Amino acid sequence: MKDESLADLLGGRRGAIDATLPPVAFVAGWLVTGQSVWGGVIVALAVGVAVAGWRLRRGDRPRAVLVGLLAVCLAAMIALRTGRAADFFLVQLVSNAASALVWTVSIVLRWPLLGVVVGTVLGQRTRWRRDPALVRAYSRASWVWVLQYAVRLAVFLPLYAADQVVALGVARAALTWPLVAACLAVSWWVLRRTLPDGHPGIRHPVTEPQPAMSTTD
Repeated sequence: MKDESLADLLGGRRGAIDATLPPVAFVAGWLVTGQSVWGGVIVALAVGVAVAGWRLRRGDRPRAVLVGLLAVCLAAMIALRTGRAADFFLVQLVSNAASALVWTVSIVLRWPLLGVVVGTVLGQRTRWRRDPALVRAYSRASWVWVLQYAVRLAVFLPLYAADQVVALGVARAALTWPLVAACLAVSWWVLRRTLPDGHPGIRHPVTEPQPAMSTTD
């Protein structure tokens, strides 16, 4: 069987790269128009619509495309409402904080989100949860994803507080696909290292046998 990685299963490269284009466009438009929030928003929305159209043409799911475009629109509305360019990145800050919390809670509840996502992609539904080794491996690997969101927050929050718009745009680009790629690689390594020797892998959960029904009174 081909030795797959999480990057093979989950993809994410194209979406992560696409997600950086509207924020970078916002910063570019903001600078070109003399630090006008309206200028940045118009350029960001134009790029967001162009990216959405391109993703639809290449066969991406319409729902995922719409969510990405709505995120750009929401960021634009917030920035226009407050008149503060740094607020274009507020949605990113909130989403990373929420993601870190949700992933942490999922690990504590023994429903690690990495297992939920991979199990859904592989069509396993919840069968992976009947494999204690897989649950443990997914839990440990999910902490890598929590760390990813924490790293972003640690970088974004001081820049946001200091109103560093250009630095926020650079950080958004630098901490999107490169960080996602590192997260996929490291979490895959943790997952494989945690599984015991002889385990058939994530495609083949080892479910515990059900106890036999007694025929005696």
